[in-house]
Amino acid sequence: MKILQVIPYFYPAWSYGGPPRNAYGLCRELAKRGHEVTVFTTDALDGRNRVKEKVETTVGIEIRRFRNLNNYVAFRHRIFLSPGMIGAIRKNLKNYDVVHLNEFRTLQNLLAHRYARQNDVPYIVQARGSLVNVLAKQRLKSLFDVMGGRALLRDASRLIALAPLEVVQYMSYGVDEGKIDIIPNGIDLAEYHNLPSKGSFREKHGLDAKHKVILFLGRLHKIKGIDLLINAFSGLAGDFSDARLVIAGPDDGYLPSLHYLVGELKLEEKVIFTGPVYDEQKLAAYVDADVYALTSSYEVFGISIFEALACGTPVVVTDRCGIADIIRDKAGLVAPYEAAPLKEALRQMLGDEKIRQKYGKDGQALVRGKYGWGAIAEEMEGVYKRCVGGQNSP
Repeated sequence: MKILQVIPYFYPAWSYGGPPRNAYGLCRELAKRGHEVTVFTTDALDGRNRVKEKVETTVGIEIRRFRNLNNYVAFRHRIFLSPGMIGAIRKNLKNYDVVHLNEFRTLQNLLAHRYARQNDVPYIVQARGSLVNVLAKQRLKSLFDVMGGRALLRDASRLIALAPLEVVQYMSYGVDEGKIDIIPNGIDLAEYHNLPSKGSFREKHGLDAKHKVILFLGRLHKIKGIDLLINAFSGLAGDFSDARLVIAGPDDGYLPSLHYLVGELKLEEKVIFTGPVYDEQKLAAYVDADVYALTSSYEVFGISIFEALACGTPVVVTDRCGIADIIRDKAGLVAPYEAAPLKEALRQMLGDEKIRQKYGKDGQALVRGKYGWGAIAEEMEGVYKRCVGGQNSP
């Protein structure tokens, strides 16, 4: 099949978090399975920089990047304006068998919707956690929904949810449940076959074997609940004098607030900000952590959870994570979104090495058994085939 993927940011724009990584992983696997995969995206790399290559083919994926008018606005507000992509969608969309729209509220999606309808090309929408309208920019989101967002979902051949939580969100827009497929994100299992030796990340950041390390790894954004994690850690630090909280990831506008909170709680000697970590350093961080914590106030999926588990590191998540039921008592602990119960979950995990080992081992087996990109791409391929064949029900 000839598959067109439309997404505002793509490889190697990792500073935008999980969506570009997950879209890249899926595209790579689809190309490996013999499909012609083309990606229309912008040249956004981060808040200041652009990707220089406008057209390239990597791991079998043809990538066409179009100039984004203002990268700062794109990075801070997730508003992407790319006139070149508009023309490319209008001219070329009719040449594809199926179109896969990533994210929800983008101008590119509205245009793809229009030209897919005109040319009778089936399209699917994978919102990737972007449906909710209870956080920032509510008025702008509501305007998008009225001006075309609801029609975008209504006319899609299929809708892809990452977890049951996202199914409910789709249905809140009046979408029939039978139109929705649940397909989770995956990970590249090959990256985890030869993990870094223990100790390298700790040594780099002044930690030794006696320290008990809690790791957060992701965008430093308010939605990630890092302030809650710091407050919970503050209550824990007195009981574990050797505990350290490592916060790794690119700043997404929240780093100054986090530094201020750490100072207010007098935790400067116990909280370490590493900045972004990618590739080998990311794996080293997971390997050297005693527990990985994801405490988002809202998280449909959270691929970093699976990355940690693939490294054998147990996790603590809040009940606002869409895959909490997958994790609960199988690969880690789930706590309510409050500092006190989160502190107790972290205390239980740090204080019991046998529990850490059990959850780490079981979680690793879970992820490696069910969530590799090969299995995920096979599911997505089945959805595409049904759409192309005009069969819009499982």
